[in-house]
Amino acid sequence: MEQTYFRRGFGLKGHIEGALVADYHSHVVDRIRARGYVLTVGELTFKLAREFGFCYGVDRAVEYAYETRTKFPERRVFLVGEIIHNPHVNKKLQAMGVECLHRPDAGEFDFSAVTAQDVVILPAFGVPVNDFERLRAIGCVLVDTTCGSVLNVWKRVDSYARDGFTAVIHGKYHHEETKATASQVTKHAGGRYLVMRDMAEAT
Repeated sequence: MEQTYFRRGFGLKGHIEGALVADYHSHVVDRIRARGYVLTVGELTFKLAREFGFCYGVDRAVEYAYETRTKFPERRVFLVGEIIHNPHVNKKLQAMGVECLHRPDAGEFDFSAVTAQDVVILPAFGVPVNDFERLRAIGCVLVDTTCGSVLNVWKRVDSYARDGFTAVIHGKYHHEETKATASQVTKHAGGRYLVMRDMAEAT
């Protein structure tokens, strides 16, 4: 029986490294780094943060998405929402034939086009429990790029709900990562959460 759930990539980094470097390498950034993270051109000075670029979780998610397209060249590949919030990265994936599924403002993702023969990439910030279960029921191949740091937060929220506590989540209620995190309480009867964006909402 075919494996239908992947969280650790496909070991194809050597096959995609050239494409990643070509798509995300910057000679300007290299030049600024080589000059101590400061570049002066005429009267204009550019300062680059020493910790510049994508975090590990984002790097990993983008790498897995590229590997997925390489691993399944003949299959339709869908992406739930955006891999990360970066238009350049998402456009690159679309150019590679990865079709983005979007959630309407009010409602759920429409997975009606997805079949058991398709591949679906879950984004770096994860998906809500009900979306994950709906995709599993279809039987498609799932490539889960959810960031490890996000998974750690999910474990905490899950344990709070299991122990009868209300999880307090600092974030934007409509953001996909917040929805995915909050949904972890639904695994437990009576699970509760509050989402608060700022001190005014907390008050």
